[in-house]
Amino acid sequence: MEQDISLDVCGLEPPEPMEHVLEALSHLKKDQRLCVLIDREPRPLYRILDNNGFAHTIHMRPDFLYEVVISHKV
Repeated sequence: MEQDISLDVCGLEPPEPMEHVLEALSHLKKDQRLCVLIDREPRPLYRILDNNGFAHTIHMRPDFLYEVVISHKV
């Protein structure tokens, strides 16, 4: 199994977080997960993931940052 990829896009102005996530997804292998840390809920990303064969989970941390874990749908 490949190692997960971590991506911190906190503090970046739109559309930079989306650009970084999409770039990382283009390199994501079938057995990897992309773990994204972001300072706002990335609602526009959800439909892109669903439409392109990715599963995702979202968790808001006590410090109000969002952790989004993305993987290929099985």
